[in-house]
Amino acid sequence: MSENLTFRFNVEGDDFTSAGQASVQVKKNLRQLGLDSEIIRRVSIAMYEGEINMVIHAGGGTAEVNVCEDYIEIILEDHGPGIKDIEQAMQAGYSTAPDSIRSLGFGAGMGLPNMKKNSDTMTVESTVGVGTRIVMRIMYKEGCV
Repeated sequence: MSENLTFRFNVEGDDFTSAGQASVQVKKNLRQLGLDSEIIRRVSIAMYEGEINMVIHAGGGTAEVNVCEDYIEIILEDHGPGIKDIEQAMQAGYSTAPDSIRSLGFGAGMGLPNMKKNSDTMTVESTVGVGTRIVMRIMYKEGCV
């Protein structure tokens, strides 16, 4: 691939009907590009988890997926409440989701851990009261890190 491709999505907050549509579209786009199914799986999981977090916690946000020569980069940004303690939020099972969200089957505290698990690199920048920016990279050519 000689040029990077970029896909951008707006993620609506509290809209569980549309939640996951961006990650489904990214999956379709990556299939059309002929990428390996394991890479597509990892990107889809990381993207979905981030998208759901924006729906549940941040009142929505934006997702950008850049398909580069050696890697796929996912950038998630929101203007939600921010993450008070990133280290704690990265622990499997930790969740600030209210019971109303948990009753829908969401908010199990696996979003950030699954995002990290399915990414080769992940950075989380968050300011309480301002929002959160997460950048993940999934490498798809050997030797890339």
